[in-house]
Amino acid sequence: ARTGLIPMNPEYLQWIELDTAALNHNLKQFRDLIGPERSLLAMVKANAYGHGMAQVADRVLEAGADWLGVHSLDEGISLIDAGIQAPILISGSVALSHLEEAVVRGLRVTAYNPETIERLGAISRERDLRAFVHIKLETGTHRQGVEPERLGSLIDMLEQYPGIVFEGISSHFADIEDTTDHTYARGQLDGFNRAVDGLRQRGMQIPLRHMSCTAAAMLLPETHFDMLRVGIGLYGCWPSKETYVSCLQQEREPLELKPVLTWKARIAQVKSISKGAYVGYGRTFRATRATRLAVIPVGYSDGYPRHLSNVAHVLVSGQRAALRGRVAMNLSLI
Repeated sequence: ARTGLIPMNPEYLQWIELDTAALNHNLKQFRDLIGPERSLLAMVKANAYGHGMAQVADRVLEAGADWLGVHSLDEGISLIDAGIQAPILISGSVALSHLEEAVVRGLRVTAYNPETIERLGAISRERDLRAFVHIKLETGTHRQGVEPERLGSLIDMLEQYPGIVFEGISSHFADIEDTTDHTYARGQLDGFNRAVDGLRQRGMQIPLRHMSCTAAAMLLPETHFDMLRVGIGLYGCWPSKETYVSCLQQEREPLELKPVLTWKARIAQVKSISKGAYVGYGRTFRATRATRLAVIPVGYSDGYPRHLSNVAHVLVSGQRAALRGRVAMNLSLI
């Protein structure tokens, strides 16, 4: 393996390579953006966006991340079992019957239902343990979250349990990546700020406010608050072309992101076909000239999308080669 890459078995017909130098570079881009005074949470949910959760978690922590974000209890437990000691926030829901495991393991729980608060309070009292909670506020995505008009009663319930540690409040943007008009996002931000102001007026201390995803971090510095949650940008991908255009429209210097993952395969066969020959299932490609084809052992069962048939390219020794014919279950032709 080249320097900076996590080595893979060289005998595999296909494999991925992770460029840790690129990962470190991307994280530093966001660290420089938000400064040292704010915490940086690296999202490693969904197997670190397909990059390998345990491998990425180790490396982003070494590179300066402060927190890790996962979606499920199982993901959080996997990280702890792998020896991770950084704070881990579960952003998804946890079944009431599994909350005790989260508390015992020291995982941070995202809460928005009274039933969750009540169960966490009972667990903290019975086990004499602290239960760390981040309240998720609904601001316009209408997925997980407590509505602003119910936030006060939820906080009232939380304050009844001395074993519950109110560690933060969060929300999530609905439409900041797919548009260059961020009016709706700013409306969500205003709602979040009003809720935070209301909590402060009742004398609450809020250690961590966090609402900023990758796109928000780039476009709305006022969303940086106390902690930044970075997901897709960590892996070297822009959230959308609209995000990039918005950066240019706002005269912001776009971050330099470097792709972390490379998917590689060995060529299984090289063959020549004549002009007029058909290629692949459904005869969706017909050669207009004598053509040299290569078979690669990658198909839609491996996660290579079938809709890339006849439109994608791969690199062979650094040279672009067009995908020809339909992507099959286990094979593709270039």
